[in-house]
Amino acid sequence: MIDSWKDIEWNEVWKSRMKENRASSPGRDCARIWESREAALRFWNMCRQEKSRIDKTIWETDITAASRILDIGAGPGTLAIPFAQKVAHVTAVEPAEGMCSVMREMMADYGVSNIDIVQKRWEEVDVARDLQGPYDVVIASFSLGMADIRSAVEKMQQASSKYVYLYHFAGPTSWDMQWQELWQKLHGKDYQPGPKSDVLYNVLYQMGIYPHIRTFRLEHHQRYSTLEEAVATLAPQAQAVSEKQKKVLAEYLQSVLQKDDGALVMPGSSIRVKMWWGK
Repeated sequence: MIDSWKDIEWNEVWKSRMKENRASSPGRDCARIWESREAALRFWNMCRQEKSRIDKTIWETDITAASRILDIGAGPGTLAIPFAQKVAHVTAVEPAEGMCSVMREMMADYGVSNIDIVQKRWEEVDVARDLQGPYDVVIASFSLGMADIRSAVEKMQQASSKYVYLYHFAGPTSWDMQWQELWQKLHGKDYQPGPKSDVLYNVLYQMGIYPHIRTFRLEHHQRYSTLEEAVATLAPQAQAVSEKQKKVLAEYLQSVLQKDDGALVMPGSSIRVKMWWGK
């Protein structure tokens, strides 16, 4: 019988919620969702609309011109490229081919050459063999999809000589609520969101890590030129393969998309959490 929170193994809670999430939506793995260049490029363009958030993330990270950064789940280089413009070196760990492809394109476009890309999942990375550590800063920004978060953080600690920064979600996101409404109609079962920052904090606490915490709300709106574009973009994430499933998705999008200056907009927001600590 559990008498208090101290008796809860929080890493097991994380594992359990990750397992439920993956069982309810098999195939919605981030590395698979972003395999195509087109999807990765759309993600890059969406993130560029959040330039103020990205600039704030860079500004709030303790770096100098000599710093070495490890960016875990780097995506298309959303943070890696602006970091590389300010520091000596960035290692970007990213498993999805589409994301890595776009990152290389953007490195060329922005004239950045001090980024090494390690195309692996963080769970597969060998710190001694695959990386060029230690790093002054290890950062994982909304990329904590690891099944075993304690092991993932232990590896981050191993790679860092100074700081670790984690960004994650607090409470249900707008897309959690979207999939919870749609999943039963699409797949005949309930969608289970992954673990949030409350579980992450307790895992860190049980590891003897007591991070600084900042919570903030982020508005993020996705724009589409047509309903057909919205369906084509979201179908892979929704795992809508059949014509019947795509029709369900289209009907849902018709009910929620808002017209704005000739475009269709999916409004969204989420409460996010920044946790960071010095070693």
